[in-house]
Formats: sequence, structure tokens, C-alpha cells
Amino acid sequence: MEPASFSLVKWYLDLVTDAGDAIILYCADLNWRGLHATVGNLLESLNGVATRSRFSMGSYRLSSAPDEILVEHPRLKFSGRWHATASAFECDVYDSPEGSVVWNCLQPSSRVTARIGGREFIGLGYAECLTLTLPPWRLPMHQLRWGRFVSAENSLAWIDWQGPYSTSFAVLNGRRIALESAQENMVATSDANLQIELGISLRSGRLGETILPAARSLGKFFPRNLFNVQEDKWKSRGTLAVKEDKSKHDSEQTSNGWVIHEIVQWREAVDWKP
Repeated sequence: MEPASFSLVKWYLDLVTDAGDAIILYCADLNWRGLHATVGNLLESLNGVATRSRFSMGSYRLSSAPDEILVEHPRLKFSGRWHATASAFECDVYDSPEGSVVWNCLQPSSRVTARIGGREFIGLGYAECLTLTLPPWRLPMHQLRWGRFVSAENSLAWIDWQGPYSTSFAVLNGRRIALESAQENMVATSDANLQIELGISLRSGRLGETILPAARSLGKFFPRNLFNVQEDKWKSRGTLAVKEDKSKHDSEQTSNGWVIHEIVQWREAVDWKP
């Protein structure tokens, strides 16, 4: 295998309404060894009931400007508009001679209007684009914690990558800050603390159980152990306390919003060797 021939561009866009309805759209373009595949996944968590997940191998249309993202996925009967309310942030999460992982947090917070079929959803959201030039099963990772909090006043996103290579950081209102701790019920940073309530599961299981059944035609192209990766994703209420200037006697500004967060476990699935 020539890692440089691998390319995966994955868009992640979400929104949560005031009532708590959550919509997550994944759009991915994969190129590897002459294979080109376009995959879409729409997660819907409506009215507090179990999440519905739909996949499609069809194409999509997406345009990205500095303050607006427009996306349309005909086969999933989805269209949406993300309007940025915080500055974008981009960085290399991992970089090596064999390949890299670039995280482009285009919209740490957004105002979103989306339609699924004939139903409209309006809420606050988030949008990012992840670009990999190294196959996922070659990543030096044991565990990844990722999440985002969005309210009308503030936004927080975080990455905690642990393994043979480790890195962690957070982005507060479009500005990079230090991540001190990330857990299911709280996230501590140098400039803010997020308390996360017990939420509802959006997806839980190994990739072979949650994704492979919907994309069996791709399964033969990847190592089997990739589909043993465990993913757990939740939607929760959260309260963010932002530390204000010390001249104000260490006062805090608090805001309430929705959190989408996940843990991805690679330790038993991928045999990474330096």
C-alpha cells in the first residue's frame, strides 16, 4: 500500500433545535487505489425517541464560503444552510511523512435552517471538514474524544487524541486554548469549563455493526479490524462557564446550550506499529 495515494475528505454538519431535535449530516469522498466512493449518512434524533440513521452512496452538492455553507443531498432528501456565528479555525492534528490529518473547524457555531423531505428544522449548529491522507487504520491512536458545545453566546469544540501519538486542545469562540481534561460529564480548559448532563445516545456500537451493513460494497477494501472500532456518540444539555478577565475578580459568564460528543475506541481494533 502507498499511503500517499489515500485521500478521505469528510464533512460533518449538525444542528439542534431549541426543542432538542438533532440532525447530523456526514458527507465523505474517498479515493484509494483507483477506488472513488461518495458516502452520505444522516442521523436524526427527533422527539426524544431513538435515533434514525440513513446511508447513501449517492453524490451531494456542497458549497462553502467564509460565512456560509450550503449543502444538498438529494438521495437523503436533505438540504441545509449553515451561517457562521464564530470565526473558523484550522490546524494539522497529525502530520508525518506518511500522511496527515487536517481539521478545519469552519463554523464552531452556526445558525442553521435545514429541510428533510417536507419538514423544516431551525436551530444552532456546527460544521467541520476533516481531511486524511493517511488511512484510518494507520493512525497512531488508541482513543479519541471529540465534542462541541453551542449556545447563543458561546461555542466550544475539543479534540483529545491519545495513543502512540497524543495531542489535545480546545477551540473557544474560534480561538485555540489548552484542554485540561475531557470526560463524558465535563470538559475543563484553561479559559472555560463545560458541565455536561446525562444525555441520549445517538449511536453506539462497532463500525462493522453501525456503518458496514449500509456500505457492504466498501467492506472488502479495508482491513477487517477497522470495523471493530467502537463509537459512542451522545446529545446532551450543557452549561459553559467562561472565565472572564482577572480584573473582574475571576467572575464567570455562563450559558446553556446543546452538546454533541463522542468517544472512539481504537485500542483493540487497530494494531498500530511505528
